[in-house]
Amino acid sequence: MKHLVLIAALMAAAAPGVAQAQYGADMRSSFGAGRADQDDARAAVRAGRQAPLSQVLSAIAQRTPGRHLNTTQGSHNGRPAYFVQWQTPGGQVIIFIADAESGTIIGRQGG
Repeated sequence: MKHLVLIAALMAAAAPGVAQAQYGADMRSSFGAGRADQDDARAAVRAGRQAPLSQVLSAIAQRTPGRHLNTTQGSHNGRPAYFVQWQTPGGQVIIFIADAESGTIIGRQGG
């Protein structure tokens, strides 16, 4: 399942116009969330159930130079998670996985 996320993320970075793909009940497409998903995420942050994405991006920037490409939300080991595509100055794309509730970086793929 982790490999599917990485492959989808790399495809999204390379070809953003490709049609969306379906992965599983607990995975989002790597091509971004819909407006309702974004509204739900904002409501969860306001209610204190979810860490703001800005907190996650700040933590990534402190440990890895580069730039934010895209973020999706889904599930990792049964918990809500942010999947953040990050490009290093050398051009490598890393997928950081952050626990959406705490904002803690819990994994990474690539790079």
